[in-house]
Amino acid sequence: MFSKEALVTSNSDYYLYQPSAIASKIYLYPIVLGYFYYKPGYHLQRTHYDSFLLMHVIKGSCQVLLQNQVRTVSPNQLLLLDCYESHEYGYPDGAEVSWLHFDGPLARNHYELITASHGNIITSDNLYPIVHEMSKILNLFRNSQPIREAVVSEALTQILTSILNIRSDSGNNFSHSQIVENSLAYISEHFNEPLSLETLAKNSNMSPYHFTRVFTAETGFTPHQYLIATRINSAKFLLKTPDMPIKEIAFSSGFNSESSFCSTFKKWENMTPGEYRNQALPGGL
Repeated sequence: MFSKEALVTSNSDYYLYQPSAIASKIYLYPIVLGYFYYKPGYHLQRTHYDSFLLMHVIKGSCQVLLQNQVRTVSPNQLLLLDCYESHEYGYPDGAEVSWLHFDGPLARNHYELITASHGNIITSDNLYPIVHEMSKILNLFRNSQPIREAVVSEALTQILTSILNIRSDSGNNFSHSQIVENSLAYISEHFNEPLSLETLAKNSNMSPYHFTRVFTAETGFTPHQYLIATRINSAKFLLKTPDMPIKEIAFSSGFNSESSFCSTFKKWENMTPGEYRNQALPGGL
């Protein structure tokens, strides 16, 4: 369909999509997408439009209100918005933009991970993989091709994963994803040693508060929870060795006492280490 919206040129096209009941439950899916040529002065303000918006600015620039501040999205940058919340943006000098409203059961998880790592405005020296996938989805609708929801969901997932994996190669400005990946590797190597939040944050050149916020957004665990989960997984593996004493397993997995290990294990697994061992080993209960 061609747009009849004020300050949008008549050759701007957009397409609506209603996902199936199955897609609504398990897939990422588009809601409305298009390619618009905006005239100078276009401005939009909405209380909500229940979806997430991914925008690629091709020419011109976009002025967007983020956290009560007006920010500029320049050519060859992406904008990711939570349109469940009130949002406001415009194109004072006109712009050429490819855009996609999408949703799905995991859409918010993707949004929160990306914005925790990159913010709402995303920059990369190589947006081609993302832009290419956006164009492929748009062309499916333009060419009236059959919409295979699993394939479209895969393309959307690839787009969001590619954004999440964008790295900043300027100096020491690592992306949050890379910082957390480095922290996960450090924990994996040193989980059986005394590890504090301060140590992990210092290794990432962050304050403990900021590190905890970024780590939790990326992994779904606080740093402490992730460390305990790693130690518990180590203990579960060692408990499958029948002749290794539980006390030795406790210290080998990073716990400072057998009693601390047993109480933590029961809290996480709803059984004692001995009960877990009996279930895991051949001939166990």
